Amino acid sequence: MRITIICVGKIKEDFYRKAVSEFEKRLSRYCRLEIIEVQDEKTPDNASPAQEEQIKEKEASRILRHLSEDAYIYSLEIKGENPDSVSFAKQLNQLAVQGKAHIQFVIGGSLGLHREVSRRADRAISFSNMTFPHQLMRVILLEQIYRSYRINKGEPYHK
Repeated sequence: MRITIICVGKIKEDFYRKAVSEFEKRLSRYCRLEIIEVQDEKTPDNASPAQEEQIKEKEASRILRHLSEDAYIYSLEIKGENPDSVSFAKQLNQLAVQGKAHIQFVIGGSLGLHREVSRRADRAISFSNMTFPHQLMRVILLEQIYRSYRINKGEPYHK
């Protein structure tokens, strides 16, 4: 299986980079992982709704270039489904059984995803009603993908 994570912005903090690197290493046993970072837009303080919409549109155009027609696409959105780890693992396993060889996950910028990206997604998921830094969300997503492979293989993993 091929997994691609498309995310807005780069990881700046070293501790997040180390965590991402660790999960990239762990996941290499289970899948081909690719992380694509697209440039984020600077958001001015007190940006108007129109400015925010323009920022999301620019980020969306960068994201949409990387979405594959043959991939199953998950968008990470606060209003998406909120699966637990076991049901998320079952979803990924079911996609594999159905012959989906490529899964893409999209993490938006600080303002979230533009509606065009949301429309393009096959499924919207949320890991919490809370807001997390986008850099941390990448680590959380990688950990949940790794956990899913461990669950689906019947391998032990801490709870």
